[in-house]
Amino acid sequence: MTTRTTCHRQEPRASLANPATMIVVAMITAMTFSASGAAPTPLYQLYQEHFGLTPALVTIIFAAYVLCLLLALLTTGALSDYVGRRPIVLGALMLNIIAMVLFITAGSGAALIAARAVQGFATGVATAALGAAILDVDQRRGPVLNSVTVFAGLTVGTLGAATLVTFAPDPAQLVYVVLLTLSGIEALLIWHMPETAQTKPGALTSLRPQVSIPIQARQTLAQLTPVTFSSWALSGFYFSLMPALVRAATGATLPIVGGLVVAALTFSSVIAILSLLTVPADRVLLGAIPALALGVAITLGGVHAQFVAVMLLGTMVSGVGFGAVFSGTLRTVLPLAQADERAGLLSAFYLEGYLAFSLPAVLTGFLVPIVGLPLAADVYGAAVILMAVASLVAIGVSRARASRVGQAGRSP
Repeated sequence: MTTRTTCHRQEPRASLANPATMIVVAMITAMTFSASGAAPTPLYQLYQEHFGLTPALVTIIFAAYVLCLLLALLTTGALSDYVGRRPIVLGALMLNIIAMVLFITAGSGAALIAARAVQGFATGVATAALGAAILDVDQRRGPVLNSVTVFAGLTVGTLGAATLVTFAPDPAQLVYVVLLTLSGIEALLIWHMPETAQTKPGALTSLRPQVSIPIQARQTLAQLTPVTFSSWALSGFYFSLMPALVRAATGATLPIVGGLVVAALTFSSVIAILSLLTVPADRVLLGAIPALALGVAITLGGVHAQFVAVMLLGTMVSGVGFGAVFSGTLRTVLPLAQADERAGLLSAFYLEGYLAFSLPAVLTGFLVPIVGLPLAADVYGAAVILMAVASLVAIGVSRARASRVGQAGRSP
């Protein structure tokens, strides 16, 4: 009897130790965090109607999420390199469950700020640990898998929340009940999974706010910073202000319309990542930057024409550029890190990205009451296009310089 009981208990542990199963669980968990972060976007209109929120307060709610996410990346971003991936992810899931409860019970703008703050910190804690765990199990495909999980989660979260808000009863609670349930199930699964990282001393020291970039990756990451900034700045605008812009430009009031436009950005990003798997990362980046700039120009044309279909087309072109930039950057940078440097490097990458994701969007949110949303969108889009073009020029100059150095080295 005793032997049978013991074997029965060990079976689920053995199955969860399978590398393929571990990757799937880690990816779905990462998608849940991304979906949780995107879910409030289609609900902002509902919150404005119920709680009387101003556009500036909506921007503050958005900023609370990103600022706490950045704080988590600065302090806990490398922690899983010291104590392991599993306890960090479990702690983040517990925080995410608390955030979902706060959303469900929210009755004011202040409560939404608190919920977004807890959610942002949970996502920041989990992001680097889950990304590093995926790399631990499959270093070759890890950068691509990390790219897919981010955009797939954002797509599901935005489109799922928009669908529930438009068609389901009590959407402000139902969205978060679904995410809370998923977080609980994932916590149970990860509890029974083996650790993928070797622990080392120095955990308390790693909590000091810092950016941990391996020396061998610093130059490459710095060269890619301009294009990273432009692509993430574009996504920040979509997730904070695009639903409101769709309503202002087209008069479409159904949340599903704005949700479709936002989801088109991330869905096309997933398609781009999967379609470019065999293309070298440097070629991916060179093709991605023009697509990003062109897509923004088409989207702004759709805004002025008050035509949702053109906005969707421009968004999908931009999304192809964004996804290709994201994947190309990760495929270029992540292989430069050693196993015990992965979480720290991922933390630095996401820190850079989320700064670009938040600061321009927050500033634009405060400008909207002064200049109007359409003009603010024009200025924002023009800035993204200029940054993308500057990135393309910088990469071209860098490659030309490297080519000259190589030719000089081969000269007798």
